[in-house]
Amino acid sequence: MKIIVATDFSENANNALEFGIALAEKKGGKIILVHAIEPVLDPLVQGALGMEKIHDDAKALMEDTIAMHPHANLEFEYIIQEGTASLLVSRTAREINALLVVVGTQGTSGILNTLIGSTTINLIKACSVPILVVPSESLAMQVQRIVLGLEFTDRENKFIDWAIDMSQRWGRRLEFVHVQTKDDFEEEAGLLKLEKYVLENHQGIPMKIHTFYATTPVEGLDQFLEENENVILVMCHEHKNLWEQILSRSQTIEMLFHSKVPLLIMP
Repeated sequence: MKIIVATDFSENANNALEFGIALAEKKGGKIILVHAIEPVLDPLVQGALGMEKIHDDAKALMEDTIAMHPHANLEFEYIIQEGTASLLVSRTAREINALLVVVGTQGTSGILNTLIGSTTINLIKACSVPILVVPSESLAMQVQRIVLGLEFTDRENKFIDWAIDMSQRWGRRLEFVHVQTKDDFEEEAGLLKLEKYVLENHQGIPMKIHTFYATTPVEGLDQFLEENENVILVMCHEHKNLWEQILSRSQTIEMLFHSKVPLLIMP
């Protein structure tokens, strides 16, 4: 199992690495640390000697980062390249067939500056593998459940399968959350269909579905996260309407990237 952890050697990135290790260790996996050296505008730094020092410094920091985890039961590799971080990470994930990309954020205090139009959002748009976004205050050891947000479409089956596999790898139970925005027979039928799919394809998996009634899906997710902190919320990026609502509301972004709620985004 290959997990990419994007790093800029900050505390946020080191915290995200703890999540990557917690996941990879369960199956004797591999962590690939990826660092992008962004374009440098200073002509004094752009010279060969200046860039060589930047690469040498990055290599030293990589080795220091790996040395901080001598007891991790997994293999480490690292990649240092010049370029845009989102493109480097997404390309690497595709080339090595990574299972997951992990990236840290600054938490609620800096979420707008960090996410809107930033490396994280660009990475979400470009990456073809799931991305785990880890707020700085979140701790891997505190995560108790993985919760998959659903909209009841046929294409969600592959996300259900992936989320169940991930929860089993990590030894965390999987639950589901659905926001019902209206009284609709199709909504009730979707719940029954979900239960049937899990029972038929994943025998022995306990079923727990949280249903919230709200005007919009975003409001329902807000309610869920207010009551549930020690979770990873899994969402599907293909749900354009829901995703557009999230990105257009700064308060909702702050809630979804709450200090104790990492977000796992399925492409």
